[in-house]
Amino acid sequence: MDYITLILLSVGLAMDCFAVSLAKAGCVGRVKVGGFLFMAIMFGLFQGLMPLIGYFIGNEFIDYIKDYDHCIAFAILAFIGGKMIWEDLFSKEDESCEVRNPYSVGTVILLSIATSIDALATGLVFLTAPDSLWRGIIIIGVGSFLISLIGSFTGAYAGQKLHFKFGVLGGVILIAIGVKIVIEHCCG
Repeated sequence: MDYITLILLSVGLAMDCFAVSLAKAGCVGRVKVGGFLFMAIMFGLFQGLMPLIGYFIGNEFIDYIKDYDHCIAFAILAFIGGKMIWEDLFSKEDESCEVRNPYSVGTVILLSIATSIDALATGLVFLTAPDSLWRGIIIIGVGSFLISLIGSFTGAYAGQKLHFKFGVLGGVILIAIGVKIVIEHCCG
């Protein structure tokens, strides 16, 4: 696989990382370098590891999971998206993102899993191009890391300038990604 293909694959896989990072940083409304870095590192790690796992598990297990991966992805994304919407719409005015801590270990790990489930299937691509596996994993991981950081800083800046319900936006985006996964599975 050439570098351009691997970079495009990385960008495609990282779009949901961007959306979630944008929404979480918008909720906080200011730069939180530690939280931004932690989320970006975890997103990059999970996005890079999922294709590796898919590659090593192989066709048999992937074929078994393929029947249900869209349901798992949708359930996780709908739960997290619904929770983000609920918290943004129904939280008390004096309740800040510090209290809800959008960068807690548990929240970031759940978001990392939810945003990287689709990357699991990309491991099958590397079965036909094993010489590109490690290069691809690095590009996917680094790309997701960088795109997540861009989303975080963009969200922090926009959150300072605008009074917008970024939690609702992020929740809707996550649910839409889940719906898109189900539609692609059913129509593809």
